Formats: sequence, structure tokens, C-alpha cells
Amino acid sequence: MVAQIRSAKDNEEQIALTRNKLVLEQARAVGLLGAAKNTRLSGRVPSELIDAAKKRAHVTSDTELLELALSRLALEDDFGARLVGRKGSIPADVDLGV
Repeated sequence: MVAQIRSAKDNEEQIALTRNKLVLEQARAVGLLGAAKNTRLSGRVPSELIDAAKKRAHVTSDTELLELALSRLALEDDFGARLVGRKGSIPADVDLGV
């Protein structure tokens, strides 16, 4: 049982790290991340929020967390909005075979 819990936790961490790597690679590919770190970002947020986000993302530094979070936001697609916008666009008489 302990081995299964450990394995699940390791698997979750590996998935998060792979996802993070892919997001950051994509951000680099479109020119959002580069060698120069030329802007400082500052703000006050609850430490619990930072700790929970770091834990969930499996990162340790504030900079890693900010780069990852901002990259995800900047790269986020509009799938949900497009899907909802298509509501009613298929004629009612179309046989969907369902």
C-alpha cells in the first residue's frame, strides 16, 4: 500500500515536471522567454497561496513559479469560449448517429 502511494506521488510529480518543461519550451519557442530577465514583478499575496501553487507545480522558487504561471496564462487557448460560441451551430436535422 505504501509503495502504491509512493508510486502515485512520484508519477504525479513526473507528470507535473514534464508538463512544466513543455509549457516553458513552448513559451521559449514563441519568444516569451529568453536569456534576458529584464522586468521585476512584485506584489503581496498570501503565503498559503504561494506554498500551495509551488507544491502543485512541483517548483521551489518564486521565480520558477512566476515564469510557469505567466507562461501558462500567456499560452492559454480559448477552447472553452470557442466551444460555447459554437452552441447551436449544427443544424438540428443533422444525424449524429448517437
